[in-house]
Amino acid sequence: MSEIPGTKVDKHSTGGVGDKTTLVLAPLVASLGVPVAKLSGRSLGHTGGTLDKLESIPGFMVDLSPSRFIEQVNQIGIAISSASERIALADKKLYALRDVTATVSSIPLIAGSIVSKKIAGGADAIVFDVKCGSGAFLKTVEEAEDLVAKMVEMVKSMGKSSVAVISNMDQPLGFAIGNSLEVAEAIETLKGEGPGDLEDLCLILGAQILLLCGKTASIEDGQKSLKNAILSGKALAKFEELIVAQEGDPSCLESSSVLPQADFISQFFAQHSGYITGIDAEGMGQLAVELGAGRITKDTQIDLAAGLVLDYKIGHQVSKGDVLGKVYSNKIDDFTSIKNALKDLIKIGSVKPKPQPMVYNIIGSPGVT
Repeated sequence: MSEIPGTKVDKHSTGGVGDKTTLVLAPLVASLGVPVAKLSGRSLGHTGGTLDKLESIPGFMVDLSPSRFIEQVNQIGIAISSASERIALADKKLYALRDVTATVSSIPLIAGSIVSKKIAGGADAIVFDVKCGSGAFLKTVEEAEDLVAKMVEMVKSMGKSSVAVISNMDQPLGFAIGNSLEVAEAIETLKGEGPGDLEDLCLILGAQILLLCGKTASIEDGQKSLKNAILSGKALAKFEELIVAQEGDPSCLESSSVLPQADFISQFFAQHSGYITGIDAEGMGQLAVELGAGRITKDTQIDLAAGLVLDYKIGHQVSKGDVLGKVYSNKIDDFTSIKNALKDLIKIGSVKPKPQPMVYNIIGSPGVT
């Protein structure tokens, strides 16, 4: 990526349920002059994929040639494409070896796989969003910190800089789970009308990116600049530029009806009164896959309209009979089994739980002591 001027910062997420961060963060930081050359992937298991979500936008092309990818970043400051088969070829062979040697979950090998692709992709600096909790493959903060320590050290040994944000995945990020549903929620967030946890995480990650690029003197100033980019419409305008450049239909920014729509929508309800004490994020992700929103194998056909939208987060008080959310499906026979499963995935208790942190730790940032 040496053909792209400026400090190129890439962001990598270890994956989570409802994680549409890239859809918000990429145009947000690009609107402030940070060149975003993002190589993304598709869904894996119960976690969604950025490329699948972008393909919910009619016409959006995710397979850019290397020359077009670079040209687009130089012209409008942002491009999001599928990873080239020519990037980090050794990693593909090593992954195949890990698969047959039962070492897919090895933390050092995971760290090497992630970092090798980012460095091979031309990143000058990297921001890692490492998720932990029920909806992530890392279940504890300690596991996340182990992975982070290895990745940050690897990047440093290559003369690059990095920051790792360890974030909470004990409940879905935002309210929407499913491709077109998450695109609609990302658009609302770029308009300043999205879920608070999603916007907060994007401001945290974005400020780290601005600091690494030398675009801001402090985390606080960076977050103010990012918030202003949302309120002024600059971030949404940059997303529109991205959509047009990659042949998508920008009218989806005005109306979510342009995005794929499910044939059937059904509400699900609270079985009793109390506080929401837990939401099984992994279970929610698996339900979305069952509805057709995720990929079980690389050849699985994804239903871009399928998914779930929750109405509440952990800590909210509900009454028996309150609507807790909606199920979106193109198969009407899904609803009974899905709604029965939801009864066990959303826990309601009599005692209000303590607030959950959005971020557990930030490692490697010059702006955090």
